[in-house]
Amino acid sequence: MAQSDPIADYLTRLRNAIQAKHKKVEIPASNVKKEITRILADNKLITSYEVVETENKQGAIRIALKYFNGANVIKGTRRVSTPGRRSYRAVTDLPRVNNGLGLAIVSTPKGLMSDKQARKENVGGEVLCLIW
Repeated sequence: MAQSDPIADYLTRLRNAIQAKHKKVEIPASNVKKEITRILADNKLITSYEVVETENKQGAIRIALKYFNGANVIKGTRRVSTPGRRSYRAVTDLPRVNNGLGLAIVSTPKGLMSDKQARKENVGGEVLCLIW
């Protein structure tokens, strides 16, 4: 079964695991998903992750979700740029999620990065998703 939007599938699997209070979730791997997971780990929104080899060529990303006092650190996610409607922003127009407490993942010419990192490097790009 082919997914038309792999990033939306990634966010849905993450959101479903959070709602079910799972400690870990396994997501089919791709380079974009690996980078998004790395950004989540760098911003301490997940405990850890590892890329595991599976029977198929694609592999999987095993993510350990982070909880604080029984509540998950990730409260919500939203896909901004979809395959049918791309959302590009200049560095001055990058969204601030929850007054800087959340993060926006941006695809820039320098690679995938958080909105804070994009402002620091003074580069805009396609806003992929918001996580708070």
